[in-house]
Amino acid sequence: MKWTVQRYVLREVVQTWLAVTGILVAILVSNQLSKVLGRAAENAYGRHIVFDLIALGAIMNLSVIVPVGLLLAIILALGRLYHDSEMTALQGCGFSPARLLGPLSVFALVIAAGLAWLTFVQVPLADHEAQLLRQSAAKEAQFGQLDAGRFRSFMSGGGDAVFYAERVDAEGVLHNVFVRRETGERIEVALADTATYSKAGTSGMHFVTLFNGRRYEGVPGHSDFRVIEFSEHGIPIVTPEQTLSTENDPDTKPTRLLIGSSAPADIAQLQFRASSPIMAMVLTLMAVPLSRLRPRQGRYARVGFAIVVYLIYANLLSACKVWIEKGQLPPVIGVWWVHILAVSFGLYLVYREGRGT
Repeated sequence: MKWTVQRYVLREVVQTWLAVTGILVAILVSNQLSKVLGRAAENAYGRHIVFDLIALGAIMNLSVIVPVGLLLAIILALGRLYHDSEMTALQGCGFSPARLLGPLSVFALVIAAGLAWLTFVQVPLADHEAQLLRQSAAKEAQFGQLDAGRFRSFMSGGGDAVFYAERVDAEGVLHNVFVRRETGERIEVALADTATYSKAGTSGMHFVTLFNGRRYEGVPGHSDFRVIEFSEHGIPIVTPEQTLSTENDPDTKPTRLLIGSSAPADIAQLQFRASSPIMAMVLTLMAVPLSRLRPRQGRYARVGFAIVVYLIYANLLSACKVWIEKGQLPPVIGVWWVHILAVSFGLYLVYREGRGT
């Protein structure tokens, strides 16, 4: 009977965990979608950039979703057993809820191992890749789309430049073009009937080619302005090199570089990464006694309290991370006191459950 009951409960928890985690991921992706689409519309990101950023954002937030999903899965699965009086029948046969900690802890250990791989390896990589994509998209958007009727600013030849085109035809040729460049005190204004542009190649340079126009150049306040008519005039556009360094960013720094570091930010980041798998184990310890329902209580009666416990736990960990970074909390104490407090609370709940109070 023992193993039959444990397998039955474990199956219920696993199925519920998959359902809850799937729902939370769907909510997360929906939230990410609105944010990324808003940013994409503002900065003219490409379609592939949008989908990549959503996927990377989901990976980075899985370390938050999985522990709370595990907590809710155990609360809901065992809550159903209490609500349907199945747990009462098991207790009448001498099977206490505390005996479920064994198989549930094994399942939580598997989840914790996956979380460790996620937080120590995949999340920093995903964060780094997301920053690269955002910087690359911003770089491309700086000169990637020259929309008609819209002023665009960029760098050209060491100075600032402003570009405007009245319209663009179906072939991408710009008409009635205005370009103003400023280098030091010198101003250059070019007007052209048409213009084309080419995107950056491996050199990181764009080119705008003006056709059939006139260029005015000189220093404001001086009379020595030059007026030059041209049939073709090329303007190089300098795009900044993509240099994203992870050396000073703990969020994207590989875990191997955090280990042994004496920098408070690195220590805080390493302890915070280790907290996610630890949290999964501790929440499992809490969830079994928290799921206990009194007679005539609804199946979801303990869900709200469980969420409050999780939020307090997670917010304390986040606060400790900030305190370590600012040097207000010794790294020796770090986030560990939060885990010890949570374990103590979980053991108290298990003890109280064993006494039947």
